[in-house]
Amino acid sequence: MALVSKVVILVALLHVTLGFPILMRRAEEGRRWIYLPFYSQAEDEKMIFNKILRLNRESPQKLSEGDIALRSIRSAWNCPTGNCFWPKSSDGTVHVPYTFSLVYSVDDRARITAAMQEFTTMTCIRFIPRTAETNFLQLTSSPRSGCWSYIGKIGGGQALNLEQQGCLEKGIIEHELSHALGFIHENNRSDRDAYVKIQWQYVSESDHYNLNRQTDSNNLGLPYDYNSVMHMGRYSYTNTAGMATIVPIPDPNISIGQRYGLSNLDIAKINKLYNCNLCRTLLSEPTGRFSFNLSPSRWTRGSCLWLIRIPSEQGSSKHPQVVLKFNTFYIQPSPSCFSNYITVYDGDSRTSPVLLARACAVRQALAIVASSYHMLLEFFSDGRNASNYFSASYNSVNCGGTLTSTKGVVTSPNFPSEYPPSLDCIWTIIAPLGNKIYLRMNSFELEDSDDCTYDYLTISDSDGFLGKYCGYYGMLPMLFSGNSLILTFHTDEFLEFQGFNATYIFQS
Repeated sequence: MALVSKVVILVALLHVTLGFPILMRRAEEGRRWIYLPFYSQAEDEKMIFNKILRLNRESPQKLSEGDIALRSIRSAWNCPTGNCFWPKSSDGTVHVPYTFSLVYSVDDRARITAAMQEFTTMTCIRFIPRTAETNFLQLTSSPRSGCWSYIGKIGGGQALNLEQQGCLEKGIIEHELSHALGFIHENNRSDRDAYVKIQWQYVSESDHYNLNRQTDSNNLGLPYDYNSVMHMGRYSYTNTAGMATIVPIPDPNISIGQRYGLSNLDIAKINKLYNCNLCRTLLSEPTGRFSFNLSPSRWTRGSCLWLIRIPSEQGSSKHPQVVLKFNTFYIQPSPSCFSNYITVYDGDSRTSPVLLARACAVRQALAIVASSYHMLLEFFSDGRNASNYFSASYNSVNCGGTLTSTKGVVTSPNFPSEYPPSLDCIWTIIAPLGNKIYLRMNSFELEDSDDCTYDYLTISDSDGFLGKYCGYYGMLPMLFSGNSLILTFHTDEFLEFQGFNATYIFQS
């Protein structure tokens, strides 16, 4: 066998067994090589739907498409009489009552209600504890019972099963709740053949029905969503290791399926199906930019919400923290910012702790750090004639926070012990408008280097960059005229020192 042929076979085997990316050459491109970033079957197994399939292997419930309880396979998208929709209340929200099985612990219930919160924040759906309602969800669990739901409202107390061992992950919970709202799997919708190719040769005949296209689904006039929480994985139902069953077309490199929760289009579909007239945007990439520009003639009284949810692995001991930076900020001023304002919350709900309260007027060099991978931004206007705009970017850090108390302490991680290597931290101190910030550095010991290349602390205020510090620096107490201060701390992978300790206080 020719050496080149042996190399091609070896690379292909490495891709199948270990998930290595392949360099492939198309004949029509001669000697030009292209990179196809396929992820491995092992990586695909982490996706929501494939976890559900594994957990449902021993479930006694008769299921279709892996996790849909059989009664009548229908979609609330295509429900002419409307009896499979959950009804709207007089306040414009859709109440979906539920009960918990007694086997769920306090922590189990907290996980489920936390997943429900994303629906509350981003849609008009409200999952509420049942009182005396006739139609409701019965959240149940028993050993080896799996994760499954009926499609839409079927009447009476309908089971939605979330096995304690495995199913209580945010993405899985939201997947099954979406079924209960009436949504089928994205890759089974009527127009799917224009977006994915089903490789039937790698699907056992007994599993073919699970991947059949539903010819009568109502797709709500919204685009196909490869990133939907309702999309199966690339290798779902495969009977041949390393061979995909669902391949995006025309670009096979597109990622499909995910494990973090609702996508932006999932949210749009729920809001359209249930006639929720809401201004909502999900920002779920690791980094991003967004903006808002409101002219007086385009707004009535109400709110817009932006939920930033950067990827974070459940069960990990370390979670990234969202950093939001406003590049431009002008919200029409009013007494106590009563008429128009921006509020930023430390979490995914308007009941979460507030990081920035009722901000308006002009703000500069404003950065806000959440305590986790969630942050919620709300813009409110009373609908009166006013121009409002902002532009912002976001990313993540290992540590830091937003400090709004009248006085406080900022220290490097582990102080007075040595700080960890490979850190990026940001602390933002925000004082009320008209206040100044007095900062005192009590202790400072970082790795010393020319131009502070390795480990360093930078300080910026509302007027811009002030300085970069390292080594054994005896900084004097400093009074800043602006009402915000940003401390950025970076460490490399070598040589850790004690770090720093600083105190601050607001002065009017």
